[in-house]
Amino acid sequence: MAAERQYLSHGFGPFYTPDSRILILGSFPSVKSREQSFFYGHPRNRFWPVLAAVFHDEAPQTLEEKRSFLRRHRIALYDVIESCSIIGSADSSIQDIVPADLRPILSGSRVENRIFTNGGKASSLYARYLLPTLGIPAVSLPSTSPANAACSLEQLICAWSRAISPFCSD
Repeated sequence: MAAERQYLSHGFGPFYTPDSRILILGSFPSVKSREQSFFYGHPRNRFWPVLAAVFHDEAPQTLEEKRSFLRRHRIALYDVIESCSIIGSADSSIQDIVPADLRPILSGSRVENRIFTNGGKASSLYARYLLPTLGIPAVSLPSTSPANAACSLEQLICAWSRAISPFCSD
């Protein structure tokens, strides 16, 4: 049975603390992430192993370990889209977009202009919907999704490290 188009709200909101220094934005939570009410919940998504390698840390497994990891490394997470219609987890099916309001994250943290997008869809949506109002360019990173088979884990780690490492110590 094929998945049907659904109009959905994000469901669990951003993760950030007053000490967050970088913001990483996806497009919209996957089915697995929505089920877990937290980011990058699909076991084949390489987000957590990539970040662990970038920060020379162990990859978190549980929800509390993931939150602790983000707090420890001063990372804020959210998505470009607050609500949309979507079929399953397919970024290519996204329509009827309501962009996220990033102002609470930016005013409630130390992110300033350190914004990164996870994948081409998040990058293009950010440029279309958020860049005009925020005026803060985002650095586009290759997607950690299992759908991005063109990038090996090693290539992802290299690209993400080059972009994020300069901000790890400030």
